[in-house]
Amino acid sequence: MTLTQVFVRLKLSLLLNGLRQSAGRTAAYVTSAVLALLFAAGQLLGLVLLRGSEHAATVTVLLAGLLALGWAVMPLFFPSGDETLDPTRLVMLPLRPGPLVRALLVSSLVGIGPLFTLCLAVGSSVALARGAFAVLVAVVAVPLVLLVCVALARAVAAANVRLLTSRKGRDLAVLSGLVIAVGIQFVNFGAQRLGRAGGLSALDPAADVVRWLPPASAVSAVDSASTGAYGEAVAGLLLTAAALVALLYAWRRSLVKLMTAPDGSTLAASSRPSRREPSSSGPGRLWPGGRTGTVMRRSLQYVTRDPKTKAAWVTSLVIGLIVPLFNALQGTGSVYFACFAAGMLGIQMYNQFGQDTSAFWMVAMTISSTRDAYEELRARALALLLVTLPYTLLVTGLTAAVLGDWRSLPQALGLSFGVLGAMLGTGAVASARFPYSIPQDSGFKNVAPGQAGLAWISILGGMVAAALLCAPLIVLTIVLDPGLSSGLLLLALGAGWGTLLSWAGLRLAAPRTADRLPEILAAVSKG
Repeated sequence: MTLTQVFVRLKLSLLLNGLRQSAGRTAAYVTSAVLALLFAAGQLLGLVLLRGSEHAATVTVLLAGLLALGWAVMPLFFPSGDETLDPTRLVMLPLRPGPLVRALLVSSLVGIGPLFTLCLAVGSSVALARGAFAVLVAVVAVPLVLLVCVALARAVAAANVRLLTSRKGRDLAVLSGLVIAVGIQFVNFGAQRLGRAGGLSALDPAADVVRWLPPASAVSAVDSASTGAYGEAVAGLLLTAAALVALLYAWRRSLVKLMTAPDGSTLAASSRPSRREPSSSGPGRLWPGGRTGTVMRRSLQYVTRDPKTKAAWVTSLVIGLIVPLFNALQGTGSVYFACFAAGMLGIQMYNQFGQDTSAFWMVAMTISSTRDAYEELRARALALLLVTLPYTLLVTGLTAAVLGDWRSLPQALGLSFGVLGAMLGTGAVASARFPYSIPQDSGFKNVAPGQAGLAWISILGGMVAAALLCAPLIVLTIVLDPGLSSGLLLLALGAGWGTLLSWAGLRLAAPRTADRLPEILAAVSKG
């Protein structure tokens, strides 16, 4: 059996073993895979229907560029369940770089992501190919696009493994993830401006530049072949092929360095000066006594000390601020967009036990009853509220100030408080019902293999449930006219409704947590 076959079987075994853990994980993974494939099928159909449109080349070329950008950044800063992305696990094996690169590249083609990319590449080629020569170019362009995307993800991941697996490097990843998240918002606002600019023709100048950047140059080659520009078609394919060779070479060099060079981040901890323990006097006296104060302090220390928790919080804080404010500055927003800020921070309530990783066993040792579980979850929710409540007030107030819509401020605050309470309640239930591991041995993997679908189902399902629970407040917001009296009424109702939902969610989650401690511990310790 060749090395490539071994790695393909390894990839399949990792996927299958993750699914065998429980029926819930299997259902979650299958559901997420079906949704992703349905979305890919919809994109494929949309691209096929684009055939013959004057803007087909512009759309497909820019889509290929965005697809490559996504492959470059998503394995680093978004959930991934591929254990084979981390080549440091193979350091002790007698493997040569050439066969290792080939085996990893082929095994990387197994998964939903490559299939999704293949659908988009095929759809783009069908939308552009006209004539026998164009079809021939498309046959070469489709695998080139797929291979460049996969090789780009692998090369970037291998080049950043040492950086992202070190403590300081993972702190730097917070800034990188933040830049990416902000960039996504700029793309969103650019799309809004595009709609007002009069259509896709405004994208033609950008497409003229991107068409010469791999792998978009391979897609552009299909269009060039259809219009009779055979020289440009060959040049586009050669550019993409050259990029693939360069990426494979860079990837190989990174692997050689990882396999042979010492890691400077493994210096003995004893050589570093010890830190002084924080004093219990001063601000420490402000914490509540007993379990509540201890858990609140521990939860907030995760935010400041754990790189992955810090990354999630910083990204939520920044995105929750810029979305309502940018829309307000563009004149297209509303004060009610500030609810997005409450929702972004409410997500932090999900998978509360996963952030403890294998250390959750120490927490589990202190939970012997439903009351203990309730106090644990309540304290974690209170720690989150210490940040979310003033943050929600700040974002809502700034949005109202930019728009000059002070009359709607009380209603927007009431709705935000309701959303926050609903997400705290559903987050507590999801933490007990759908816990998943956050691996600490990799800076670019946020979900253990086989649990990615479980994570998405937990978060998305909880968000849908929270939206349904807030439906009464949404209806009242629509029905009531903006004004001081109705605004204060909705503010009081929103705060009360949010408090009730969070209390009910904690009460429902507490017995579930107490009864499922072994299962939760096994789930969060998986990575």
